[in-house]
Amino acid sequence: MPVDRKVIVPPGLEAVYETFHYAPGIQVGNTLYISGQVGRDADLNVVEGTEAQYVQAFENVAAVLHAAGATFDDVVELETWFLEDMQDLKLFMAVKDRYFTNLYPTWTGFAVRGFSMPGIHVEIKCTAILDA
Repeated sequence: MPVDRKVIVPPGLEAVYETFHYAPGIQVGNTLYISGQVGRDADLNVVEGTEAQYVQAFENVAAVLHAAGATFDDVVELETWFLEDMQDLKLFMAVKDRYFTNLYPTWTGFAVRGFSMPGIHVEIKCTAILDA
């Protein structure tokens, strides 16, 4: 029997679903799985600047959360985040703390050599638990 799942494609992330054929989010029951979000805008353009990319990646996460009726307080796991350069960890944490201001998730991070698109500096993947 197939799992009852709802694909979450918020306004501004349709191109991801249509071009790359993956869902920005999938809700199964009260669990929301958010695909890795990177620092690119709705037109799939890579945002210039490391901090600006971090902000854009979190804004993309916020869009998926909002489309599912959730907030950052619902995120229980910042499952994985990848940085191009671990020397930017303090900057990443400062940006993260703009979004996680009340309830803090578990999190795991890695430094990586490259991403699926040239110029990307960050990717963020989350899981949220929605009100039953």
